[in-house]
Order: sequence, then C-alpha cells, then structure tokens
Amino acid sequence: MNGTRESISISVVMPTYNEEASLAQVVKDIRKHTSDFLVEILIVDSSSDKTPEIAKGLKIKVIRQPPTGHAVALKTAIESASGDYIITADCDNTYPMESVPGLVSLMLKKNLDVISCNRISKSLKREMSKRNKLANILAAFTVRILYGIRTRDVATGMFCIKRSIVKTLGLKPYPALPPEIIIKAKKRGLNYVEQDIPYRERIGKSKLKFTYAAREYVRVIVGLLFKK
Repeated sequence: MNGTRESISISVVMPTYNEEASLAQVVKDIRKHTSDFLVEILIVDSSSDKTPEIAKGLKIKVIRQPPTGHAVALKTAIESASGDYIITADCDNTYPMESVPGLVSLMLKKNLDVISCNRISKSLKREMSKRNKLANILAAFTVRILYGIRTRDVATGMFCIKRSIVKTLGLKPYPALPPEIIIKAKKRGLNYVEQDIPYRERIGKSKLKFTYAAREYVRVIVGLLFKK
C-alpha cells in the first residue's frame, strides 16, 4: 500500500452536538494519522455551542441540520461523504484515529465493503460503563443468534465503508444505525468483517439516553428480520 496512499481518498465523518471541548483535538488527531491520504473531514452539526465556529477555523466541511438524533446525523454524514472510503467516528476522542491507515489497508487487501470496529475486550474498563458494556454484549449475542453474524459490538460508532456500496446498504434513519449497517451488510451479501480497536475515555459528557437507545436497538435488530 505504501506509495499509493496519496491517490486514495478517504472521508472521516462525525455527527457533532456541542463538541467545543473536543473538536480541535479530534481534528488534529485525524490529520496526524491520515496525512498520507487525500482526506476530507466532515461533520454534521446540530450544536448550540461554539462547535460550528471552531469547525470553520479548522477548515473542515460542516453540514448544519436541526438536532434530530445521532443516527440521522450519521446517515447524512455517510451519504454526503466524497472519499472512496468512509471512516465514521464520534467527536469525543474515544475512537483511535491511528487505526485508520490499518483499516483502509485491510479494506484494500481483502477487497472488503464494510468493516465494523469492536471495542469490547477484557482491557475495557472505565472507557465504557458496565451497563453499556453489558447491553452491548447482549445485543451482539442477539445479532449472532438471529443473523449468524460474527460480531461482538453492534453499537460501535467506528466503521470503514466503501463509498460505492452506500446505496446498496439502503440506510434508513433508524435511531440505531450501527446494527442496521452490520445486519444489512450481511443481508445484502457484502464483504464484511469486524476488526478490534482500542477505545478511550471520552472528552465531555455522554449524550446517550440509555433507555431510549436500548429500546430502539431491540426494535431495529428484531425488525430487520422481516425486511430485505
């Protein structure tokens, strides 16, 4: 892959909602680890703080939309990306941008369409609450049983997706987008794998509404059994 990276275009896309404390650090990290690629950094922003002003100063692409939830913003981000490969992440510094070159390399080596990134490991401690970790383990178990997909993390925010297959996924604005991507990749016969990544403590407060998220994950995981 060395010597060809400069001809590979990637888009790193993130939903943002009041990320003024972390945005500059995350963008710096992205640029540090993707300097060998043609890189687009894109955020879909619904903030009421200084996030859009900071983004303007950082010279990244900003799409503003009303606050309609993480999944809707992420869907917009994926469908608005221009790179050959799309890296999704959250803007809270939890996802390792140093993993991006390896993800792209794996996509090329194995001609993959989708990689989802697994955060669940024995070393995971304060980075994720015990409640969230247990819920994710149960959700991933359910997906393995219902769909036969080898996955341990169906709530990950980090994917690498070949842009040419985005329309094939046919994403809907479900509140639980990560399991939708994983399940539809399997149902559409796409070349999909899961890759382990490290996970870090977030900058800022979590905006996850646990009860709502858990209900929607169950609805999407079970509901997709009856859809093409």
